Amino acid sequence: MATDQRKPLPFVANFAAGAIAGVSEILTFYPLARRLLTRNLDVVKTRMQLETGKAKHGMVGTLSSIVREEGFGRLYRGLVPPLLLEAPKRAVKFAANDFWGKTYMGFSGESKMTQQLSVLTGLSAGATESFVVVPFELVKIKLQDKTSTFAGPIDVVKQVIKKEGPLGLYAGMEATFWRHVWWNGGYFGCIHQVRSMLTPAETQQGQLFNNFVSGSVGGFVGTLINTPFDVVKSRIQGAAKVPGVVPKYNWTYPALMTIMREEGPAALYKGFLPKVLRLAPGGGVLLLVVEFTLGAFRKALGPPYI
Repeated sequence: MATDQRKPLPFVANFAAGAIAGVSEILTFYPLARRLLTRNLDVVKTRMQLETGKAKHGMVGTLSSIVREEGFGRLYRGLVPPLLLEAPKRAVKFAANDFWGKTYMGFSGESKMTQQLSVLTGLSAGATESFVVVPFELVKIKLQDKTSTFAGPIDVVKQVIKKEGPLGLYAGMEATFWRHVWWNGGYFGCIHQVRSMLTPAETQQGQLFNNFVSGSVGGFVGTLINTPFDVVKSRIQGAAKVPGVVPKYNWTYPALMTIMREEGPAALYKGFLPKVLRLAPGGGVLLLVVEFTLGAFRKALGPPYI
């Protein structure tokens, strides 16, 4: 059956494919040592973003400073929340992208995904995903802060709820929303564009390669677009709340202006290098695994899905 005549896979298949991609990224495509290295980069990225004023260290300098002053084990602070989040986050990302894609195609009357619809679909998927990740991101930031005294993830949750109530776990929701909206919009929109530019694959290996390239470029572009919002999110979630005092970083767009005015435009890209070193190839791996898994589902289900 021609590709454009295949029946779309059900929502649960896309949800499962995203979850499998998340798990595969951890257990299969990334050996433990490499996975821990990517989380080292995440700690470095967070530290660079939490540093106010002129940057004192680059990526290597920040990494060396953490090891020298706080010990090697500090690099693995905040490791548990992202690992626990990986499967559900990826599942929501790709299932939401599929759902919104079908919805917008239905509204517009288009029979195929267009560049404009792919961007809109990605933006909507990012908005959906943001509601899932906020508490995990908050716990991670609290643990990775240089001044953190929390014993672990559970201690962060207990202390936040005790001081701020359950809604305290959703501090930085607005900034997280914008971070995921712009990353997913850039990621999925770029994937559609890059795929249209690549030579159509004639073999399964060629298709996997095209998916990896498209996803990697999408991961780079998404990171380029969303890093300023990630900086703001880290500042908001890393700050300790003082009763009666309005936080310096409260809402996303005013915070962007504050950082730019006080620290210069380059400050909005603090932590970009360690972030893109994780998310560019990671975006390629995710798309490769998702598309491979969806293809396996189609073969297993048979007509009219193939």
